[in-house]
Parts: sequence; C-alpha cells; structure tokens
Amino acid sequence: MDKVSIRVGADGREIAILRRAGKAPGLCWLGGFRSEMTGSKASAIDALGGALGLGVTRFDYSGSGASGGDFEDGTVTRWLEEALAVFATTRGAQIVIGSSMGGWLALLLNKALRDKGDSRVKALVLIAPAVDMTEDLMRTTFSPAELHTLHNAGKVEQKSAYSDDPDILTEKLILDGERHLLFPHGSIVCGCPVAILQGGRDEDVPKEHAFKLLSHLTQDPVTFTLIPDGEHRLSREADLEKLRDVVRRLARDE
Repeated sequence: MDKVSIRVGADGREIAILRRAGKAPGLCWLGGFRSEMTGSKASAIDALGGALGLGVTRFDYSGSGASGGDFEDGTVTRWLEEALAVFATTRGAQIVIGSSMGGWLALLLNKALRDKGDSRVKALVLIAPAVDMTEDLMRTTFSPAELHTLHNAGKVEQKSAYSDDPDILTEKLILDGERHLLFPHGSIVCGCPVAILQGGRDEDVPKEHAFKLLSHLTQDPVTFTLIPDGEHRLSREADLEKLRDVVRRLARDE
C-alpha cells in the first residue's frame, strides 16, 4: 500500500492519500466530518479490497489527519474539490463508499462527474448519509443562542461524542453548504445502484433523515439496510460485516 500526496486548489493544500493497487472496480472511500482515513470502517474497506484483489483509495480532507491545512477553513466546496481531485487519480470503474458527511459528498461527486460525462462510478454505498447536513442537521438544529454566536463570532462550538475536542462549526461552512443542497431540487438521479446502511439508534443522522433521502432516490436501484440497534458509527464487527457484504455484492454485479 502506497502513501502519496497531491496538491489541490488555488492555495495548493496538500491532501494525503493511501492507495492499494488492485483490479477494478476500485473502492474509493469518502470519510465523515472530522474523520480520518485510518478509521475502522475505512480500514475494513481497505482489508476487503486486499482480500478481493481490488484497488482501494482513501484520503484525509484538508485540515484532518495526515493532510495539510486548517480544519476551520473547511467547506463542502473545498472537500468536494479534494474528493474530485483524488478520484481523478483512480483508474477504471469505482465503487464510491461514503460515510456520514462522506455520503453527501459521494452523491455530489457522482453528480459532478456525470455532469461532465464521466460514468466511472459503478455504484454508491452510503453509510448513515448526512445529506444536506449543514442545513438539516446543523443550522436548523441550532438554538437561538448558537445562531447568535455563529453570526457574531463566525463559529459555534458543540460537544463531540467522538472526541475530547469540540466540533467547531463555522458560518463559512454553513453558508457554503447552501450551494450544494440536494433535497430542495426533488429527485436525486445517480445513474447507478445505490446501497444505504443506516443505524436505527443513530442520534447524529437519525433514521428519518435516511428515509427522507430514500424518498428522493426514485430513479435508480436502491437497497436500504436498517440496523435496528446500530448507532452512528456502525463500526461493530457485525456492522462491518454488513458493509463488506454490500460491497462484495456490488463488486460482483449481483
């Protein structure tokens, strides 16, 4: 497995990539908000790719993990730009696997590629997809005090369930997210099979949010797996095996 880096954007931010050589369809991993490419789900996908002889590509968004930059500069536009740049380094058909925020970015990535005539995305696997999260899961959930702080200080801090450090949500992130909202436009057309894994006890991306996404995916083959006792991370061994099963099926074209 090789570790490489590429420079992205006008500011030349450096994006770290872990790449496993292998045949197509490759597995392209898009992580969640503040996640790293060495996390349990990303590592499980890499190991699966190795077992199946498939290529695997995973990376850290700018400001996270091994990539350069300041996390507070992060926006959907910047992270999507990075995802597109990393995807451009892959070859052949790819199964794009997005977790949480990565699920939203996977849909945006696929749309941007297909708008340019690139149909290399063979399938999408969305794990607790946080589609339109800056609006539906952030701004509309803020208290009046948080909205005031966001506007006046340019950011608001919230306690994180996954780190001792708080989540820092910037006004720049929220405003930029408006440019990428998918739900207001009605049907979401992917042009490929979509598989969704969702925890029934997910408090960060509730199952109702996944049901909302389902109601917009009306023109492509979709499989939906609800894990009743699953929480947001879906990183227990039983959860990971469900993820592996989905990827194996899509890789075999079943």
